[in-house]
Amino acid sequence: MSMLRFPAEAQWRISSHSGAGNNTCVEVALNVPGVVGVRDSVDPDGPVLVVSPSAWRVLTSRIKNDDV
Repeated sequence: MSMLRFPAEAQWRISSHSGAGNNTCVEVALNVPGVVGVRDSVDPDGPVLVVSPSAWRVLTSRIKNDDV
């Protein structure tokens, strides 16, 4: 099984809910066509969760509505 690399042109953005000194942060890359990348900001070279933009919208909507 080979590990796929997320595109190098990804521009990662840290969650707005992450605070200073918080080690439970996620980063999101929204600029890669057709996919959304999610990774642990503590381990930026670690694995990336890749989801479709529609799945990301559903997830974030459910989180905002406290429906998870």
